[in-house]
Formats: sequence, structure tokens, C-alpha cells
Amino acid sequence: MAWRLIALVLLLAWTAPTCRARVKTDLLNVCMDAKHHKAKPGPEDKLHAQCTPWRKKACCTVSTSQELHKDTSRLYNFTWDHCGKMEPACKRHFIQDNCLYECSPNLGPWIQEVNQSWRKERILHVPLCREDCEQWWQDCRTSYTCKSNWHRGWNWTSGVNKCPARATCRTFEAYFPTPAALCEGIWDHSYKATNYSRGSGRCIQMWFEPAQGNPNEEVARFYAGARNAGVMPQGIERLLLSLAPMLYLWLLG
Repeated sequence: MAWRLIALVLLLAWTAPTCRARVKTDLLNVCMDAKHHKAKPGPEDKLHAQCTPWRKKACCTVSTSQELHKDTSRLYNFTWDHCGKMEPACKRHFIQDNCLYECSPNLGPWIQEVNQSWRKERILHVPLCREDCEQWWQDCRTSYTCKSNWHRGWNWTSGVNKCPARATCRTFEAYFPTPAALCEGIWDHSYKATNYSRGSGRCIQMWFEPAQGNPNEEVARFYAGARNAGVMPQGIERLLLSLAPMLYLWLLG
């Protein structure tokens, strides 16, 4: 009888929804289900300026890439200059960050479902290369902001993001004392700071030379393989679930 009880507990644990979260298997060459993303990646020969590395296979359109380079973009009505003019050396990193987010088809292993009005999916804990994170922080240390999490908490009453009441404009270094604090905190953990270097095949590069290929393709393949290693063969999970009620009755009997 004891073994039947053990088997019953294991069955209930496996069939519980919280323990059977379906693993997404289409992790390569995909676009997020988000406001300005295309349904599928494809060529966009005229992507603008910093977004050009993704022109051979992009999740963004030409018009989206153009908007990403504006101080206040119509895409989200978001301005970098909420605490005075952001320094150009700093701004280029945010443009590149946005180009990666909007255009890259190599973020599939880190796409998560969300329940938000403007998107159904987001990225979470994308492993960012050490050099990209450190240079971003270094070039933004002396620019100003009023928040350590730009994903929420803004005053939108004017239609554009403004600092919330009682928020003080301070240097980036005051809000983000380390490179990791900036890269992980600013977009609510969309990125994860790592010790991996560019070219390691283990971290996503914001900056790369497209003539030498897109290094993020290899990175996505590695992490997709790691995630899919534990996925059941197609159809097996449905078969086991269909047999679960009969097994349950047998165990009780």
C-alpha cells in the first residue's frame, strides 16, 4: 500500500498545473508578441543607423528603427531627457538596447509570457556580456535620472514619462552604483549581468560587427539547447495526461 501512496503523490505533483509549466520549444529565430514587433523575423535592408546589424533578419520594421533614435519616440512616448539632456555617449547605449529589444530574433530562450496591455511577452534575465554592461555604466555615470527602475512608476499625466512626485534627479551612479545595478535594474531584470566576455558564446552582445556575423545566434542556440534538454518528446505529455485518470483510479483501488 505504501508504494501506491508514493506513486499517487508523484502523479498529483506531476499533473499539477504549477509543476507542468509548458516549456516553449520554438526558441530560435522568433519575435516577441509585443507592441511593435513583427510576427516573424525577416530582412529589412533599410534599418536605421544603430539598428543596421539586424537588417538581414529583424523583428523590427524600418519605421520602428527610425523612431528608436529619437529623443522622444512615438513608439512609447518615452523620453531619455526626463532629468535634463542625456549625454550622447550615454544615449547611444539606450538606442542600442532598444534596437536589440525591438529587432533581435535571438532572444527566444528568455521570452516570458506577461499580462500587459501593450505586450503579451517580455524578456527576462538575458545574459549580457560583461563589456557591454560595463561600458554602458561607464558612459552613463554622469548623466541624470530620477529612478532605478524605468519599467514602472513614471508620471504619465502629460502623455510623456515624467519623474514621479518627490523623486530627485541624481547621477546614474547614485541610482546605479555598479554596472550590474544598471543592467539588471533599469528594465526590471530584462538583463542579467555576467562575467562572460564578447565572443564567448555564452552572453548576448548589444554591440557587434554584422560583417563578421551575428554572435547572438550561437548564444541563443546554446541556451535553447539547455532549455529543451528536459522537454518531453512531442505527444508524450498529452498521452500521459490522458492516462492519468485511469492510473489515479487504479492507485486508489
